[in-house]
Amino acid sequence: MNLVIIGGGPAGNTAATVGARLGAKVTLIEDTVVGGAAHLHDCVPSKAMIATGGALGELRRAAGMGLHADGRLDLDALRVRILDIEHRLQRSVETLLESQGVRMIHGRGRLKGPHEVIVETAEGIEELKADAVLLATGSRARLPAWAPVDGVRVLTTRQAYPPPEIPSHLIVIGSGVTGVEFTHMFSSLGSTVTLVVSRQQVLPRKDAEVAAVLEDDFLRRGVRLLKGARAERLERRGDVVQVRTDDGRFVEGSHCVLAIGSIPNSDELGLDAAGVTVDEHGYIPINNHMQSNVKHIYAAGDLSGKLPLSSVAASQGRKVAEHVMGLHTLEHRHLNYENAASAIFTEPEIADVGLGEAEAFAEGRKLRVTKVPFSANAKALISGDPRGFVKILSDPATGVVLGGSIVGRNAAELISVLAVAVTCRLRVGDIVDSLLVHPALAESLAEAAE
Repeated sequence: MNLVIIGGGPAGNTAATVGARLGAKVTLIEDTVVGGAAHLHDCVPSKAMIATGGALGELRRAAGMGLHADGRLDLDALRVRILDIEHRLQRSVETLLESQGVRMIHGRGRLKGPHEVIVETAEGIEELKADAVLLATGSRARLPAWAPVDGVRVLTTRQAYPPPEIPSHLIVIGSGVTGVEFTHMFSSLGSTVTLVVSRQQVLPRKDAEVAAVLEDDFLRRGVRLLKGARAERLERRGDVVQVRTDDGRFVEGSHCVLAIGSIPNSDELGLDAAGVTVDEHGYIPINNHMQSNVKHIYAAGDLSGKLPLSSVAASQGRKVAEHVMGLHTLEHRHLNYENAASAIFTEPEIADVGLGEAEAFAEGRKLRVTKVPFSANAKALISGDPRGFVKILSDPATGVVLGGSIVGRNAAELISVLAVAVTCRLRVGDIVDSLLVHPALAESLAEAAE
């Protein structure tokens, strides 16, 4: 079985390692960085910068814990740290692929026909035959015509990891996950930040109580929230960037970051040559096996139009390899994207999984909602950070856990308990009956489940 994969991000490299392990002859084509440009050049650097900002926050809180400390940001050292993390992770992926016998080609791949792939490399053009093809080329930042990105004062998210200098006043356009992470990141590193919010709350697709906690933290930090305003014009005048909104307001800053979504990298893949269709947004529609309309051509990751999460992409890649090698004929569980856990690495952290409260009530579903604040948790008080809460949604008749949200310290780790509960259809009683550590933040999960 010749499996050719175009794109070496979480979907592509996972499919490659699992496919090779199952006996496929795998060729992986990547034109930038094995491990995924979005993952290694977006996700990892942003979280590294957020971790640095978090460490500064810990130093500032130290006085309240009986310590005196002072912190100074070394931007050059931060840059070296980010590059070191990227290189380590990239090399780890490459080593794993090499150990599995995966052939890696550095170049740009595209379809020539249903079973033919062309690769353009520095040495020339190579043609490959494929029994199955996985397309996993990810996405890129959406850049509106009114925003003249110059990479200096007007930046995409990827151009800000880290910036040449910490902005004195950063304007962030976009209040989704990426936008609020940038707002938190740069405000924690000392920038004045204005967040342009097109609706009446940040994180418009999240629980209103969750968004309210984050907004309170932003306001405490001095972040200006420009609500109910959609950016429609951006100009740079020397060292000043001005953003105008559709209601006539404007804000000026030293830098601006665009965090207004992404578009799939499907336009140069030769899809027409293989008969692969895309939707009106450029995504490749897939079935439960990640198959496109051409059954031996698969799509995964951002290109598939499903949840743009590295964890989801990796799971899709694993399922593709199993399907290619025929394992779907055995007991096989399809991915349930509604049960995917997600996290936002602000301070406090935000994480959720499964059914949302507003969504449930909009559908008229009966729901049991319980919430416990971390201010009643011993470990949170010991750590000096009792912000946030645990909220669990369950079926009032059966007790089955349907979803949950966590706002607070280590929320991204704690949500894993609820993710397992949702996926395995555990009852709230199963969480209550678990003998958890004391003192620990996880105790609030059991309290919320009672």
